[in-house]
Parts: sequence; structure tokens; C-alpha cells
Amino acid sequence: MHDLKWIRENPDALDAALARRGAGPMSAAVLDLDKRHRGTTTELQSLQSRRNDVSKQIGAVKGKGGDAAPLMAEVAEIKTKMTALEEEEKLLGEKVRGLLLTIPNVLHADVPVGTDESGNVEVRTWGTPRTFAFTAKEHSDLGPALGLMDFDQAAVMSGARFVVLKGALARLERAIAQFMLDTHTTENGYTEVNPPLLVRDTALMGTGQLPKFGADLFQTTAGLYLIPTSEVSLTNLAAERIIDGALLPARMTAFTPCFRSEAGAAGKDTKGMIRNHQFEKVEMVSITAPEDSEAELERMTKCAEGILQKLELPYRVMALCAGDIGFGSNRTYDLEVWLPGQNTYREISSCSNTGEFQARRMNARYRPPGETKGTRFVHTLNGSGLAVGRTLIAVIENYQEQDGSIRIPAALKPYMGGLEVIAPGAKVL
Repeated sequence: MHDLKWIRENPDALDAALARRGAGPMSAAVLDLDKRHRGTTTELQSLQSRRNDVSKQIGAVKGKGGDAAPLMAEVAEIKTKMTALEEEEKLLGEKVRGLLLTIPNVLHADVPVGTDESGNVEVRTWGTPRTFAFTAKEHSDLGPALGLMDFDQAAVMSGARFVVLKGALARLERAIAQFMLDTHTTENGYTEVNPPLLVRDTALMGTGQLPKFGADLFQTTAGLYLIPTSEVSLTNLAAERIIDGALLPARMTAFTPCFRSEAGAAGKDTKGMIRNHQFEKVEMVSITAPEDSEAELERMTKCAEGILQKLELPYRVMALCAGDIGFGSNRTYDLEVWLPGQNTYREISSCSNTGEFQARRMNARYRPPGETKGTRFVHTLNGSGLAVGRTLIAVIENYQEQDGSIRIPAALKPYMGGLEVIAPGAKVL
């Protein structure tokens, strides 16, 4: 969310920032609501002052034995007006906040120009895609052929965009997640957290999924929401708090299921596991002082890259352009892993700096070390470290053999009980 005072003083800057994203101006609408809200507040304060004055006069008149009825009638009338104005002030205040919640973050100056993903800029690549002596297959063919990936029975019980993993593939997915957590906690300085999977709407407003992306969320009959990513839970650990600046940067990681309705992705990536309603992800979240967030974004991205490097999976780093960057981000790097079955790179991680955007929405502050007064908004960052299902896809496709078997990457063998190869012919239900 944006600082209303900044918008009052820099309306053209806000509209210019929105134009970079391809969005229309919003400063006039915000300032009009703000003016009405402040006008109502001023009127209320004036009435309050008048009521206080008249109340004193009533006491003085009664003390002298005079007739205070006209003054008492005025106080009653003022009270009636104030009741209506208080309701209007509350309503206008909610409208101002509601409008502010729909405005995306201001982009960093270095974000590339562009209207869609075609404007994203390649920053670097790592690894060389494997040359196959046979035609590489997609995971959606390899997994079912192994008898360990079942889309059909998942659809029977849950509908489209679900999968059942069995046997060695289920273990491989668990191994990938454990490997990621161990790397992030023992090498990268992240603290493991096991957070709630169900959250209130206020938590999702804090991280920016609500109100704009409500259609992409699953809501329970109790009013709670299933998290679309543990970014929501981890970032909200700072909500409504004043954090000791000595604790920053705070780096957290979690492995959780994630749930997305994918309402805006109809007809996109419907084959295989690329875009399921339920998937697993290891998330990284950092809470930092403002002056440290840019360096933290680079560090976080390197941590995500390190997982791919240990798994020896070729990838590239893309700087997202203004037209493709997320609502709450001011700067984002996507990691795209090479999938030989599709003969292309596909997103496997997105690392973003949101600046103080989320912190303002959730009132997350810190007090700099050595200071006793005054607080500042923290900066928040989030990144996939990595999407576990997509990493499984990448391992399956990059480590496939001609007979349909899947070799186990060296980094994962300790987590697989020494298993070297997942071979066809598994006998499971």
C-alpha cells in the first residue's frame, strides 16, 4: 500500500509509475476521496468544538437560573449531525483505504521496459542443456509410464489439475523438499518455520493477494483461506509488530502445500504438473531494514540458484519487465529451468523485493538499534526456493534415460536411501 501523504504531494509521480505498468492514472480518484474524507473530519472537529462550547454555556445559564432549553436543543441537533458524520467519515476512510489497496507497487528504476513476458531481460545463464541420443519426453509421459504418476485417478477424486504421486516418485518429491530445507537452513542462514496453512483475509490483504486476486484463492466455509504460498504466513510474522532492528535481517523458510484456483489461467498449462491447484513449495522470506533490501534480493536469488546448481539443472535468470512483474513487487528475478521434454525454459522460482509495500499494508515496523523513539517500515522480500513440484518435473525430464528410467541426481541420493535409478515396472495400485 502507498503512503497517502506521498500521493498528495506527488500525484503525477504515482500516475507515471502506474503508466510504466500499463495502468491508467489513479491519483485524481484517490485525492478526491481523500479530500472528502478530510473535509468530513474537519467538520466533525468543528461540531465537537461547538458542542463543548454550548455545553459550558448550558451549565452557566442553569447556574444563574436561566432557560437553557434552546442551548440543549442545539446540543441535541449537533449530536444528531455528528452521528451521521461519524458514519460518513468511517465509510470514506474505508473507501480511501480500499482504493489504496488496489494500487500496485511503484517499480524500481532498473526494471526493464516491456508490456508482457516478451520484454523480460536475460541476466545470466548457468549450465548447458543435455544432448539426448533419443527424443526427450515430457514428465507427463514419463511419470505415468513408470506407474508412479496418476492424473486420471486424481481427476476421479478431485477433478482436473491434481496428481497422485506414488512410490519412488513420491519419495523423490519429499527428498527434493528435504534437500532444499537442509540447504537453506544449514548453508544459507534461513530459519525453518512450520506456519499455518489457513489464514484470515487480513493476512492476504497484508501480502497483496486481496482484494485484487480473490478469485485465485480457495476459501473455506469458516471464512479462512488456504494459503496460495507460505509467503503469506511467513511475511505476516511481522504484521502489527515493532521489531527490534538488531534482529534484522530476519530470514525464514518453510515447506508447505500451496493452493491456487488458477482462475486467471484457463486453458494454460493444463497438461501435467506445471500448474496444479495443489502443489508444494519451499519458500524464502526476508524481513530487512530499507537500506539492505536490494542486496538481500541479490542474495536470495543466489540462494535459489544454488539449489539448481547442486541439482545440476541448467537455468537462466530473467529480470521481469514492467508489464510482467507482480502486483506487490518493485523488482523481480525469475529463475527458469531447462525442460528438455518441452525444449524450453520454464519458471521455477520468482524472487521479489516488495520494499515497504507489504509492510504498510500489515503495519510491520522496526526500531533501529540504539534508538528509543521513532519507527520505520521494514522491507519484505520473498522467493521460491524452489517450487518442489516443478523441480521434480525438471529432475524427471533432465535425468531421463531412453528406457524411461530416471537417474537420481547425486545431491538427492542421500535422501533416497541409496537408490540410483527409478526404473519402469513398479507394481503399485
